[in-house]
Amino acid sequence: MVMIEDSNRLSYALMTSADAELLYQLDQDVEVMRYINGGKMTSREDLNQVYLPRLAKYTDPEKGWGMWKVTVSQTNEFIGWILVRPMGFFSNHPQWDNLELGWRFMQKSWGQGYGTEAALQIMNCIGALPNITKFSAIALPDNHASIKIMGKLGMQYVKTAINKDPLGDLEVVYYEVSV
Repeated sequence: MVMIEDSNRLSYALMTSADAELLYQLDQDVEVMRYINGGKMTSREDLNQVYLPRLAKYTDPEKGWGMWKVTVSQTNEFIGWILVRPMGFFSNHPQWDNLELGWRFMQKSWGQGYGTEAALQIMNCIGALPNITKFSAIALPDNHASIKIMGKLGMQYVKTAINKDPLGDLEVVYYEVSV
């Protein structure tokens, strides 16, 4: 089982359905959801019937895939998560050697470098595993904060294209970095 060591200020644990309330609370901020779905808050019904089953499909503790809960080490306060799964996981052609990183953080934690610190720590730990050749991330073109994190992770712009997903297709920017 992959374990992510604590970074300078943060601790990590793989999320499960037992973390449903934390996921729900994070998705109740319109600003947090702005670059996910235009600001629509997640309902408990959608969380239980769509998002938790989806999380279970790609979570693999042996490979470090899933959503990593991020907490502030000093206070044990939950501030967000980092997603790790193969790019195109829900497509007909998943890229097993190319892991997608994603993130979502509580608004009160924005601007403090937590997203970069967490993504970098997880990328470094999981990137040391065999058969991983690159990490990628996607964002809506106007999500400048996420694009800034991608740059801090050493990722380079690849393309702007439609990301196909069972939950809906969106035009996004693609960034990646080789391991």
